[in-house]
Amino acid sequence: GCHFARHGTYARVSPPGTRVARFYCPEGHCTFSLLPDCLAAHLSGTLSEVEALVRAAEQAPSLEALCDSERLDIELPGALRWIRRRVQGVHALLTTLKGLLGAAFVSVAPTLTAFGAHLGVAEVLVALRGIAASWLGQLPAPLGFRARCRARASMGQDLQQEAGPDPPGWAA
Repeated sequence: GCHFARHGTYARVSPPGTRVARFYCPEGHCTFSLLPDCLAAHLSGTLSEVEALVRAAEQAPSLEALCDSERLDIELPGALRWIRRRVQGVHALLTTLKGLLGAAFVSVAPTLTAFGAHLGVAEVLVALRGIAASWLGQLPAPLGFRARCRARASMGQDLQQEAGPDPPGWAA
């Protein structure tokens, strides 16, 4: 019963110059984006860039060693968080897909290397977006579109913080 109304575009940081179409549903009072298949959801960059980083992490002796070559612009703790967010997201996604598509991936380890060998493709995440198209709304980023903060909403907590002064003892 929704009617789509154009709601402009927004710019992505990476790749430079990328703009994503945004639409509004007047009945549902919400906006949504039409993210191209090549872009990672909830992360900057493309699925190919995320996949290259996670593959490098799977083969690196340690994440710290990978940070020395990947993120020279920030210090080690920030680079580790940046890499871990991507690696954990992709591995959680692969584990979820193993559960959803059990017969197809029963003997496959939840790594990009194993999924790539099993599927016979070079770019696993792009291929999986097509394979898991019917579950993209429920799958986690970077492949799926489920927001990380939905767990709070399902527990009955509001996503918007309350207005007003800081609680006692909190410095402004």
